[in-house]
Amino acid sequence: MTRSPQIRVTAMPTDLNPYGGVFGGWLMSQMALGAGSLASRVGRGKAVVVAASDFAFPGAMAVGDELSVYCEVQTTGTTSLTIATEAIARERSGEAEATVARGTFKFVLLDEMDRPRAVGA
Repeated sequence: MTRSPQIRVTAMPTDLNPYGGVFGGWLMSQMALGAGSLASRVGRGKAVVVAASDFAFPGAMAVGDELSVYCEVQTTGTTSLTIATEAIARERSGEAEATVARGTFKFVLLDEMDRPRAVGA
């Protein structure tokens, strides 16, 4: 089965840390954007992050590398979705790929008054 990335983005010079590598916070924000997109689509509306956990950074990426963020609903609660994310970098001038980050995000679905609402409601 072929999986599709939730988002793809290229790491730019402004995304680097002081040591010249891609900043982990930038990776986490890209993962949150991808997970949020999935949460809003599955939840059919507004979804906000209430927790982020289990982050690991097993690899590194360089400026110009393409980042693909893959997301999967891990668990569904009464008003929440927990989404597992995996960030994979592909070198700019080739096909080599490496997992550079993993993490989990929990989202709560909100109604028009910004109150938690049931999944599927």
